[in-house]
Amino acid sequence: MMMVVGVLWLIPFVWVLWTALRPKEAIISNVWSWQWTFDHFIKVWNGAPFAQYYMNTLTISGGVLLVQLVTLTLAAYAFARLRFFGKEVLFMLFLVQIMVPADVLIFSNYHVLKEFGLLDTKLGIMFPYFASAFGIFLLRQAFKQVPYELEEAAVVEGSSRLGILWRIYVPLTRPIYVSFAVVSVSYQWNNFLWPLIVTNSVENRPLTVGLAIFAQSFETGAQWSEVSAATLIVVAPLLVFFLLFQRQFISSFMHSGIKG
Repeated sequence: MMMVVGVLWLIPFVWVLWTALRPKEAIISNVWSWQWTFDHFIKVWNGAPFAQYYMNTLTISGGVLLVQLVTLTLAAYAFARLRFFGKEVLFMLFLVQIMVPADVLIFSNYHVLKEFGLLDTKLGIMFPYFASAFGIFLLRQAFKQVPYELEEAAVVEGSSRLGILWRIYVPLTRPIYVSFAVVSVSYQWNNFLWPLIVTNSVENRPLTVGLAIFAQSFETGAQWSEVSAATLIVVAPLLVFFLLFQRQFISSFMHSGIKG
């Protein structure tokens, strides 16, 4: 069954790859041939500021991930190990955020950014994603599986809370961080609606918005070879990133302690 699903998922990718590599004459004539070319990729790269789009996307994805790793680590440790009034109620409120689609909050988030003067900025795109309820839940379950005796031993030796986090909890839950990084980077890389609403300039536009504008431009029209090449330029780094960390990604979710 999984093989069938994998083949069905692979068919569109193979079609896009084949269309992007075939010469335009072969596509127009619809004649089967093994001819291939990289001219479409060169034309696409020179026809739109994809280098700028790449830098913007890397900045946004990396910036969001770095801030998320700090916020979710601190919040997950607090929910997993600290005792304070209303902890369970507050944690349930965090979980409610998982059930609220991000698109529902676009209107309110837009007005908040307008008040702060962050429209059409990279920080404005990143700001709503600096905290992750899903990441807090995932890491909290992993922290709860860490033997509490290790923390007690560290306290006896004089370690601070931050020292305990850095020396015990973070190394023991590294696969969870890897899996969350894959999820976070993938989401930010593919995020389209929010950046489309917030950005107006090339200097802050990510790859997804740039690809949509390129695909709808007058120069490309229905030229599927260029559109397919542009699509591969956008998704190729994400595919490589997932293939490099797929083993850690899958194993971490299988042993993430959801039952804890």
